[in-house]
Amino acid sequence: VQLQASGGGLVQAGGSLRLSCAASGRSFSNYAFGWFRQAPGKDREFVAAIRRSGGSTYYTDSVKGRFTISRDNARATVYLQMNSLKPEDTAVYYCAADSGLIVSSIGNRDAYDYWGPGTLVTVSS
Repeated sequence: VQLQASGGGLVQAGGSLRLSCAASGRSFSNYAFGWFRQAPGKDREFVAAIRRSGGSTYYTDSVKGRFTISRDNARATVYLQMNSLKPEDTAVYYCAADSGLIVSSIGNRDAYDYWGPGTLVTVSS
């Protein structure tokens, strides 16, 4: 599966952005998806994930209550709605996919087989 993230940009603190991850190739509904981010000088970290059914979502603590991950199987697209953005959310955001993901690995970047190029989110103070 090929992934393409979009929707990044420059936003003031407190603002919102919606990232999209369009998938092409194999059956979209067979994949779980995750969003990760990498700030300058830091490791790539888990942000959010959604299971194949879309019924289960997972978030890192720092974004709970502010970010929402969702998927539209008909459009083969995964979204990350980001509200109440903070300067510390500044990073390159990546979407990733895997067909055999288990719950215990949902936040492990090494568990995802497919990655798209990132999209830059910059939050100004």
